[in-house]
Amino acid sequence: MARLTREPVGVRGVAVRAVLFKGTRDLLPIYALYGVLFADHGLSTAQISLLLALWSVTAFVLEVPSGAWADTVSRRALLVLSSLLQATCFALWMLAPSFLGFALGFVVWGVASSLESGTFEALIYDDLVARGQPSAYASIMGWARGAQETTVLVAILAAAPLFALGGYPLVGWVSVVIALLHTLTAVALPSAPVAISAGAVDDLDDEPPGPAGPHVVPGSALSGAEPGGLSRYVAMLRTGTAEAFRVRRVRRGVLLGALLYGVTAFDEYFGLLAVSGGSSTSASALLVGVTVVGSLAGSLLAGRTEAVPARWLAAALFVAGILFIGGALAVGAALTAGSWLLWAGFAGIGIAYGIDFNIEVVAGARLQDAIAGPARATVLSFSGLLSEIVALLVFGFVAAATQWLTMSATIALLGTVLLVAALLTPSWLPPRVAADD
Repeated sequence: MARLTREPVGVRGVAVRAVLFKGTRDLLPIYALYGVLFADHGLSTAQISLLLALWSVTAFVLEVPSGAWADTVSRRALLVLSSLLQATCFALWMLAPSFLGFALGFVVWGVASSLESGTFEALIYDDLVARGQPSAYASIMGWARGAQETTVLVAILAAAPLFALGGYPLVGWVSVVIALLHTLTAVALPSAPVAISAGAVDDLDDEPPGPAGPHVVPGSALSGAEPGGLSRYVAMLRTGTAEAFRVRRVRRGVLLGALLYGVTAFDEYFGLLAVSGGSSTSASALLVGVTVVGSLAGSLLAGRTEAVPARWLAAALFVAGILFIGGALAVGAALTAGSWLLWAGFAGIGIAYGIDFNIEVVAGARLQDAIAGPARATVLSFSGLLSEIVALLVFGFVAAATQWLTMSATIALLGTVLLVAALLTPSWLPPRVAADD
């Protein structure tokens, strides 16, 4: 580990550290069992729903404020803190397995999630800029996302034998230990200075400088002053907010990224979709696995598709929407037409899911290129915040639509969001920046 904690020599070192960090972030067997853990300790469905809401609201409220904090202090230090807080959550659950203990754990976990969101991406991008290799960002994030998807599966598969050996205590404390080991990968991350492009000041207003000189967000870090403490925090928050909403290409990149990532909340219903099409419980896990393979492939190919023109990415996303809608409807028809339609339908959904994941990673890379100011993590936090809103809209839509429609028809309607995103991509996807820029 001592070798990993040194500053990496090249881009490959950054990639290894990024993959290790993301790959161990969700390597937590308790993921598969915490709902059952709560129920077995006497919590009602309403109480469990309240816990999940508390978790979501905590992360939602702190998303942007934590982003501004990441632009004010050491991003690596915040990621270390985030990792420690995640370990603290599971320790609280093991030490105080009650509604209050679970609630405190979820609040701590929500804080940890908000500290990590946007901070990790900003750190990696700025380090690559410092090395003169920002074009490697999409490839690195694709591999990191792929590692994360893989280890979630590993963790879920590991939960059953661990529970058989030692029940909830073993599952919980193994998760604590893994979370602490994950902290070491945070310590090993590079620590780069905030990257500000030469055109940062002008770009913040999206207009050329006037006679009095370039526009500067009042009180921001670009004003030439070096504010400290609270004033610097407020300056970063104002600067990031101004760039996220006033710079057209950044604003559109934030919205597109949020739409592409937020709509993937439909994956929470893939298991229910499979069962509604006549699948057994065990077979539904395999069908969901098909979609995971799609997301893995899409993530890993992001480095190769980052340079593809926006219109071709839009065409691929439109095809993904058609495949997703057709796949969902095919699953619904499997009850009468035959089980082969289940697999054909999920194959189409898996391909669509992979295309969406791929373009979401590419959109994230293009957004990073478009951000010109110093408040990078703050801008990215707005995208994270909006993606949460999209996800909540997905959950609300499914809850309402399934009162009148079948699960397959409901999920198929969600595929229209991919068609809308495809129409928006040519104009909303930020332009690619050449490597020498």
